[in-house]
Amino acid sequence: MSPAADRPADRPTDSPDSPAGRPVDLARLVTVMRETGPLVHCLTNSVVRQITADVLLAAGAAPAMVDHPDEASDFAAIASGVLINVGNPTAEQVEGMHAAIASARAAGTPWVLDPVAVGGLVLRTGLATDWLEAGPAAIRANASETIALAGTGAGGRGVDSTEDVLAAESAARDLSARSGAVVAVTGPRDLVVTQRPGHLGEAAPPTRTTWVESGHPLLQKVIGTGCALGALTAAYLGAARSAGIADHDAVVAAHAHAGAAGTVAARTAAGPGSFAVAWLDALYTLTPEEIAGLVTVSEA
Repeated sequence: MSPAADRPADRPTDSPDSPAGRPVDLARLVTVMRETGPLVHCLTNSVVRQITADVLLAAGAAPAMVDHPDEASDFAAIASGVLINVGNPTAEQVEGMHAAIASARAAGTPWVLDPVAVGGLVLRTGLATDWLEAGPAAIRANASETIALAGTGAGGRGVDSTEDVLAAESAARDLSARSGAVVAVTGPRDLVVTQRPGHLGEAAPPTRTTWVESGHPLLQKVIGTGCALGALTAAYLGAARSAGIADHDAVVAAHAHAGAAGTVAARTAAGPGSFAVAWLDALYTLTPEEIAGLVTVSEA
């Protein structure tokens, strides 16, 4: 049975004909996330742990960095969402990731796969590819990572993408259909795709595609902004699940929140250092209505 078919019964689903296919209510989602204060279990790389925790706290969630194999399983079962980031894996952490994913699946906890720099490195590429079969709720990646994970490219320049987001659209659809996950491709415009596997007699599987326009190029000059977005995505998924809101909408809202804060931070920043501080402040201070007003969301 495929991961999509094995999806937990209480997992919200998306299709163009469902209520989830309507325009995303960003202000409501931000409010729900902040009121819920989701606990996010982050199994992430050592380079980005502090900014990841700072972003979650500023946005309204609670971070936990628990990756020891003897603790990861227990913690994933009680968390609101789980992040699996393969950016700098150690043998012990990989063991913890396996345990956390198994526990999250058993508990029905949404987990996010962030396939950092896949394509060029064998270990992480193999791990991320295998975990596609373990039912991630969402995959957050840049265009090169998305194409590499789909098996149609070699990856980017380390953690940097060498492909345009539009070039990754087909790969994103393939990954979504294969894994059952919402796939988000970050770039100057963020792409969020949900494509459910088709059924016998259908001309094409149900598809939902959303574009999010926000942010600023300085986001690429601060270490860990993309990795922290993966954790924020897990936060929004956990909060949305508790309110019966579709996963697709939650992923869009996470990208809108991060992007809106980037737009505001760039107005006063003199460079990457001051931008990083201003970005955290904006994640904290922006109201739900301001976040909704600072981004352009379009359904394709």
